[in-house]
Amino acid sequence: MSKKVIVAGHICLDITPVFPEGRKQNVADILQPGKLIEMGEADIHTGGAVANTGLAMRILGADATLMGKVGTDALGDMVCSILQKYDAQDGVIRSAQESTSYSVVLAIPGIDRIFLHHPGANHTFCAADIPQTALEEAALIHFGYPPLMHTMYADDGAELVKLFKNAKAAGCATSLDLAAVDPQSEAGTADWNLILKNVMPYVDFFVPSAEELCYMLDPGRLEQWQQRANGQDLTEVIDIEQDIVPLAETCMSYGAKVLVIKCGAAGMYYRTTDDSAMFGQIGARLELDPAQWCGMSGFERSYVPERVLSGTGAGDTSIAAFLTAMLEGGPLEDCMHLAAATGASCVAAYDALSGLRLLDELREKIRAGWKKC
Repeated sequence: MSKKVIVAGHICLDITPVFPEGRKQNVADILQPGKLIEMGEADIHTGGAVANTGLAMRILGADATLMGKVGTDALGDMVCSILQKYDAQDGVIRSAQESTSYSVVLAIPGIDRIFLHHPGANHTFCAADIPQTALEEAALIHFGYPPLMHTMYADDGAELVKLFKNAKAAGCATSLDLAAVDPQSEAGTADWNLILKNVMPYVDFFVPSAEELCYMLDPGRLEQWQQRANGQDLTEVIDIEQDIVPLAETCMSYGAKVLVIKCGAAGMYYRTTDDSAMFGQIGARLELDPAQWCGMSGFERSYVPERVLSGTGAGDTSIAAFLTAMLEGGPLEDCMHLAAATGASCVAAYDALSGLRLLDELREKIRAGWKKC
């Protein structure tokens, strides 16, 4: 694949303790004060959009450069050592003044993941950390997790807007992914509706999760989901027409050109602009056929996974497959199939990368009749 892509933004070390098998209905069934829980060994891998999406794209065949920031501490050494196995460490900045970000991922069987997160060096990552010369050479930049990066959400997202403007000025197509927000944190009090409204005119591919997007655009609706879920996974109670379509309409009105909303185990909702002039604003280096992309919408149901061990990285790797297939020049339909297939493959492993399958292998499995959920 000749088209270059930059995957930038949040990077961390994920520490995932392995819980005993057996599906649980509620967190309280297993996490109780004073209770001793016998665990399996911890699974330790890189995490965040840079590592999850970037490494997945490299594995799937994309010419991806990873750009993030870590400390010079022991955790930073671990991150760089893991990236080095994929020859992907060169774009990572190491700062002696910052600590390395980490997440403790509680992946309880049957329950959506819980993250204990330290943002670390991600908080100071800025637009200037991405060289303009690199943007001028790339067909696409995918940026992930600004809610976990202070510089990106401060001042109503001014730095995030600057980054995306720089990319568009360089003729580079853009992609944006979000992350869950702690309502009690500084990021939780930011005006995300305004931030998204400010940056969306410069975003070509917007790929948030339903819960993240709902928190930012319609927190009242999210409260309704939480009441309906009653402690279970929110994605199990979402109604596409009533809950997802209104969020999509807001995103499109803000200027999104291609929208993919990840809806957990159920699948992904997609929608593209029917304005050919707006679609034409996507970077010309992608060479997309408007006839195969414009004016489309629908819901791509997930494929049945062979097993479910953890959802860690499933959303990120789904988007990695979507973007990689898109860079190959594939139609929207094929990109969505491969995104769903990759998500189903990812959950069969505890980390984000071990379950990945090459795109041609996934296409063959789909042609052979891989069942949908």
